[in-house]
Amino acid sequence: MHRNFTIQSLRASIGDKPILQGIDLKIRPGEVHALMGPNGSGKSTLANVLMGHPSYTVAGGRVLLDGEDFLALSTDERARKGVYLAFQYPVEIAGVTVGKFLKRAVELRSGGSPEGGNGGKPLDMTAFIRDLRSNLEFLEIDQEFINRYLNQGFSGGEKKRMEIAQMMLLRPALAILDETDSGLDIDALKLVAGGVNRLRGPEFAALIITHYQRILDHIRPDYVHIMVRGRIVHSGGVELVEALERRGYEWIKKQAGIEEGQYEQTSAVR
Repeated sequence: MHRNFTIQSLRASIGDKPILQGIDLKIRPGEVHALMGPNGSGKSTLANVLMGHPSYTVAGGRVLLDGEDFLALSTDERARKGVYLAFQYPVEIAGVTVGKFLKRAVELRSGGSPEGGNGGKPLDMTAFIRDLRSNLEFLEIDQEFINRYLNQGFSGGEKKRMEIAQMMLLRPALAILDETDSGLDIDALKLVAGGVNRLRGPEFAALIITHYQRILDHIRPDYVHIMVRGRIVHSGGVELVEALERRGYEWIKKQAGIEEGQYEQTSAVR
């Protein structure tokens, strides 16, 4: 399912504090975009706003999914449309096993129900279990986790890998990864990156939010965007990641006039 995702002049706040100052970004099917920037620049706010977090208020702008008003949809409707958010801090859900959670999520994503209602077909349990076990094996997650409560007692790395397992099962049109690499050792990082790369293709796009180059050494982005103080101030290719690693963010701020309190965008976002 091809999905064109367009953000136009998006502004948002939390309480009385403006955070997003006018975000413009277009993500086409098959593209992987990286969003980088200093702490407090608004990267995670963007992820939360896109998925309808109730603590944030949209103050202006539009988000379109194949021309449809994405912000008019409820959070569950956004997910059913094929947009997936991997959390920076995955929550624990006591009493709901990994297996039951993922089974219901896949049923809803396919538009059906356990009995095949809502115009969908009943879930093929044999195929579901096969895919679930295969993905857990790929991510080096013990099969016993299927019967454990979701994220309860999981280590930080196990939670992040479970987020990727969900993504691999749901096969979203657009995955937003909110600092999924934070707190991971190099082995877990490679597994997480491998899960993303396994989905890459014309039916999948991703927005990878990160502080660091290291995950982008394993998931090579098509486009890189730098956010500072709630705006994307510079965009480029993968060479921009290497420049940031060498020079930090100060040259970006200076080039964008941030030191003088300006928010002038230095290169047009596609």
